[in-house]
Amino acid sequence: MKGTTTIGLVFNSGVILATEKRATMGFLIASKRAKKVYQVADRIGMTTAGGVGDAQQLARILTVECNLYQIRRSRSITVGAASTLLSNYLNQNRHFPYYVQLLVGGIDDHGPSVYSVDAMGGATKEEEIVATGSGSPMAYGVLEDRYHANMNQDEAIDLAIRALKAAMKRDAGSGEGIHIVVITRDHYYEIGEEALKKYLVKTPT
Repeated sequence: MKGTTTIGLVFNSGVILATEKRATMGFLIASKRAKKVYQVADRIGMTTAGGVGDAQQLARILTVECNLYQIRRSRSITVGAASTLLSNYLNQNRHFPYYVQLLVGGIDDHGPSVYSVDAMGGATKEEEIVATGSGSPMAYGVLEDRYHANMNQDEAIDLAIRALKAAMKRDAGSGEGIHIVVITRDHYYEIGEEALKKYLVKTPT
């Protein structure tokens, strides 16, 4: 559990990956624009919590491996396979571990899914919602209360924002801004600042 909040949730036609933007070094706010969601394949993203250098290195490695899979097999890697690949890599390095907690989410022929992967290589498929980082207890309070099956995209985005706002109010390691990625069969896209404002005004401050 490190100083951040990341969220993954499954809705009726895809996956939402959401994070805030604060990076800390102890009690110092080292960055107010930290990137914590990475696209690793055409319809797969990865969120990061933990050491920034470790997380960035793993994002680069997983992106390369997913591209190699596509080239070698002439088909896209599945979310489960990407999670297993990452899990294997982390487990092989467990004696000199990467200090991270990762979420891998996206959509494939099996539908939308999110996996949680820990520093020792443990990978767990999350059926509906998941949160990581120091703000996760606060985020889970909102997610557990408001999540329901077959949420549409707007409902899912709204819920992710509410959960992040709750975490940012009470967790010193979470703050500054919100970054949301939407993954469906048709696209992988990041919600821009102007579009995000429309969702922010609907949620309590």
